[in-house]
Parts: sequence; C-alpha cells; structure tokens
Amino acid sequence: MIRVRLYMRWCLSGLVIMICFGQASRAMEVLTHPEVEKLINDLAANHNYPREQLVELFSAIQVQPRVVEAIKRPFEALPWHRYRKLFVTEQHIKKGIQFWKQYESTLERAEQEYGVPKQVIVAIIGVETRYGKRMGRHSVLESLTTLLMQYPRRRSFFRSELKHFLLLAREEGLEPLSVKGSYAGAIGVPQFIASSYREYAVDFNGDRRRNLIDQPEDAIGSVANYLYRHRWRAGKPIVVDAVVRSEAGIDDYVNGRLKVNSTLATLRKAGVEASLEFNDTAGVGLLRLDNGGASQYRIAFDNFYVITKYNRSIHYALAVYELGEALRKRQVSG
Repeated sequence: MIRVRLYMRWCLSGLVIMICFGQASRAMEVLTHPEVEKLINDLAANHNYPREQLVELFSAIQVQPRVVEAIKRPFEALPWHRYRKLFVTEQHIKKGIQFWKQYESTLERAEQEYGVPKQVIVAIIGVETRYGKRMGRHSVLESLTTLLMQYPRRRSFFRSELKHFLLLAREEGLEPLSVKGSYAGAIGVPQFIASSYREYAVDFNGDRRRNLIDQPEDAIGSVANYLYRHRWRAGKPIVVDAVVRSEAGIDDYVNGRLKVNSTLATLRKAGVEASLEFNDTAGVGLLRLDNGGASQYRIAFDNFYVITKYNRSIHYALAVYELGEALRKRQVSG
C-alpha cells in the first residue's frame, strides 16, 4: 500500500511538472516572438505601459490556430445567393423589429444627429451580432496575438489592432484577458475593431463611458457616427435594381472596386438603366451578383460604398441594405 501511495504521489508531481512546463513553453512561444517583443517595447517606451504588466498579459494567453483557419474562410466569399440567406431571413426581421421598437427613441435621435436611416443602423447590428446576442466567444487578446504571429499576410494590420486594443482596454477600464469578440478581434454589439472603437465610439446614453459591450444605446450612436464620419449622405440613395438591355460588353462596366467608378449617363450609353429616376451625373457603380444561375445587376451609389467601409465586402453592404429595407417595410406596415 505504501508503495502504491508513493507511486501515485510521484505520478501526480510529474503531471504537475509537465503541465507547468507546457504552460511555460507556450508563454515563451508568445513572449519570444519578434513581433510580440517589438510590440511590448513600443508600448512600454512610447505609451507608458508597464512592461511587467504586458509580460504578465502575454504570458497568460495561448496561441489559437483556429482563428487563422477561420479568417481564411470568410462568409463574404460565398456567392451572393448563399450569403443573402444567412442574414435576410424572417428570424432576422422579427428580431430586428423587436430591437427597433425597444430602442426606437435612441434610433430616432441617432438618425436626427447623424443623418443615417434607422433601418441601416438596425440592419448593421443585426448582421454583425444578431442585435447583440452573438458578440463572439474568442479572447480578443488571444485572437489578435495569434493573427499577429501566424498570419503574415495582414501582420501590420493586426499589429496595429493589438496595440489599439491594449490602449483601448486601459482607456476604457477593460480587463484585456476578459474581453471576448470575433475571431478577428471585433468587439461588442456593433463589432468594432479596436481602432474603430477608439476613433468612432460615442457615449450615446450619457453615462460618461463608451460601452459597446453592454450598452446598445452606445452601439446605436456609434454605428451612426461611424457612417457619418465616412461621409454618409443624408437622404441620398443607396442601391437600386439595374435593367440591363444587353449583356454584350457589360464586363467593362461591372465595378469590383469599393467606390463609385462611373455615372448613370455612362451606364445608360452602355445599355444599363436604373429602375428609378436619378440625376445622370450621379456617381455610381454597376454590381453583378451570382443569383444561383442567372446574373443579377444593381446600381450602387456613394452611400452603398460607405457601408463597405464597415466591412469591405459588396455582399455585406447589400445584405445590410436588403435587411434594412425589409425592416423598414415591416415597421411601416405595423
């Protein structure tokens, strides 16, 4: 019996050593990475961030390879007819109407102050987090550190966002190890990346804190401010259906860029008409969408491309527009 107890004690102590060794090894993997070392030095030297605090934070995290795999397979890469089905649904509309009614006065004030339609604000929050119900389960600190270390294609971006996140946490009194978000490090009800949080978030409920995690009112005001600051044009169109008389030579006019590149007059000469009347000199872009067999065409205006500043995807902006229109029509009909 004594031998058995000694053997079990030896095994347990060995297991503890192995666990501690594994944790120390993982911590060293992070702390000795050149990009992490560079970031720690920058924050300590230029932003008065205590080095020992940074070492403690980065020692406590683990690299998460799954976030690298996730960022390589964005939903926006799906064809339009599949992407649309993820967001323009009856459930999204019903939940959106509930959110709209709950925060109607806040939405009204946001539209008045920033000129952004209520339905666009609600739709963005719906597409991003299902109206605050799915804000992400990933550690933001771990996700951004992993992407800095293991995703060289966008290393400079994630280095900047990790730096912004740590500065944001200090400014807003957030515990860096506790903040959860998307696999790419987006935070809160509107899924702002850290740099956008610092630049565009507003205190819209008057409690002297910009809280996008627990305060939908702040999220509403911040979404509106974001679009306003990116030059939203109040009362101007977003996107309309296009009538294409002939697809011959249409490839030369289809716009894959995320800004206007033509005018309505130019498209008319190419055999493309807008489904509604607008000034011929209006800047536009012609969109071609995979509708599951046949192509579908839309004409996008400046405001459409402002939405792509939120997420650099034509599919994203169109899903926001269509969900918003469904919400507006349902709200009007009661």
